[in-house]
Amino acid sequence: MDYLIAEPGLNLIGCCNELNAGYAADGYARSPGVGACVVTFTVGGLSILNAIAGAYSENLPLICIVGGPNSNDYGTNRILHHTIGLPDFSQELRCFQTVTCYQAVVNNLEDAHEQIDTAISTALKESKPVYISISCNLPAIPHPTFSQEPVPFSLAPKYVLQIIFDFFSMTGGSGFIKDKVFVGGFLDNFRF
Repeated sequence: MDYLIAEPGLNLIGCCNELNAGYAADGYARSPGVGACVVTFTVGGLSILNAIAGAYSENLPLICIVGGPNSNDYGTNRILHHTIGLPDFSQELRCFQTVTCYQAVVNNLEDAHEQIDTAISTALKESKPVYISISCNLPAIPHPTFSQEPVPFSLAPKYVLQIIFDFFSMTGGSGFIKDKVFVGGFLDNFRF
């Protein structure tokens, strides 16, 4: 959380509990946008689950980031704080699998860049929540993969056609919204 607070481009909105944070992110995703929330492992993740499930049912792109266990704790069979008292760190993940379209557990830096970019692009493509668990010790470690370009983002043709249809339906077929015009030239693979 300290690294997020220090990021000048982010506007942190604190909430009194995780569920409220989830509903705040849900509201932001409706605006239209992409909602994001950050919670602690297990106690925070389980608390926010109802809001994530609601966003899933409403087809809202929402990114739920969880501060996961230290990467050195995986496989040690230790019971940690912020858990349900079992050495199994996958319980929270299993809960999120039914209410998110993609889950990433980042416990090493080698594929962190790809996992995070894939999760974000999947939330945008599917218009559904995603779950990203990041081991709590990783944000402080610099890694060369984070200087690479993001994973390319593109929408599947069925989504592009739906967006175009919705746009023209919204504008009564004119393609105009207050001095803005839809330009179809960027859709090289489609003919109208």
